[in-house]
Amino acid sequence: MEIGDKLKNLVFKFDEDKSITEIDLKGKTSIIYFYPKDDTPGCTKEAIEFTDFLSKFEKLNTIIIGISKDSVEKHQKFKVKHKIKFDLATDDDGKLCDKFKVWVEKSMYGKKYMGIQRATFIIDENLNVINSWRNVKVKGHVEEVYEYIKNL
Repeated sequence: MEIGDKLKNLVFKFDEDKSITEIDLKGKTSIIYFYPKDDTPGCTKEAIEFTDFLSKFEKLNTIIIGISKDSVEKHQKFKVKHKIKFDLATDDDGKLCDKFKVWVEKSMYGKKYMGIQRATFIIDENLNVINSWRNVKVKGHVEEVYEYIKNL
């Protein structure tokens, strides 16, 4: 997904009984952010910061969806442990990562591997991608996203 693209044919699976499609996002601004893995330092900090800003985003008619390849069960434990107050979608089949082009080659200590690129997408009330950040650095990111949406 690039700026100007329209969301279509997406399913966000939150647990065995709850999933939504892009149609459920219509009429609101949406923050869709991808992160590598539950319960790692950067991902935990990012989720907690989005939770800390949640009421501010809600006042701007904005919802937040975090996405990783972790299982529904792992997401639930992560949410309870860190008091995360928004939905986390599982992308266990990789379809969302492929659609948003965030499944990329990464490198750590000289070793190459495939993983999720930390990225955030802003979707307007008509389901259009209006902004994105790729290779996100956690520090200050949530505040930057908030300021962007506040100034729409």
